[in-house]
Amino acid sequence: MTNMQTFYKEKAVPQLMERFGYKNVMQAPRLEKIVINMGVGEATQNRKILDEAVETLSLIAGQKAVITKAKKPISNFKLREGMGIGCKVTLHGDIMWEFLYRFVNISLPRVRDFRGLARRGFDGRGNYTLGIKDQTIFVEVNVEKVTKTLGMDISFVTSAKTDDEGRALLETLGLPYRK
Repeated sequence: MTNMQTFYKEKAVPQLMERFGYKNVMQAPRLEKIVINMGVGEATQNRKILDEAVETLSLIAGQKAVITKAKKPISNFKLREGMGIGCKVTLHGDIMWEFLYRFVNISLPRVRDFRGLARRGFDGRGNYTLGIKDQTIFVEVNVEKVTKTLGMDISFVTSAKTDDEGRALLETLGLPYRK
């Protein structure tokens, strides 16, 4: 069990139970998975960029990234059905907790002019998504090997019923929101 998981069970769950008046531990919202997605639009012209994105995402997440393919052909973008246009990783269990710890304590402090995460990234059901413009905030990425700056979306999927519960869960886990 990782230290972040221990923190969740020992500190976050009691805080959430007290704040929302839950009677049972199982009512407290929990982090179910983290999905990291990289859309690589230039992959239609240059396959090497997609390969670099997969390699980078695999390094960051700690598990192999899957290539996402186009569902529909779009002639204006020179895109055919089934072409690789991005990659994603879905994290569960210990790998998810380990990534969350590294993201909150190591990667976010490396963002330039960071004032906190936007509060508007919630979807109405307690899930939170944020965008990152540059992959070099992660220590796993070797800055010398980066040929193209790639952004990514990170989605935190929770079992919370409302945005308030989801925000409270993610705040107790250490995600710094703007005041």
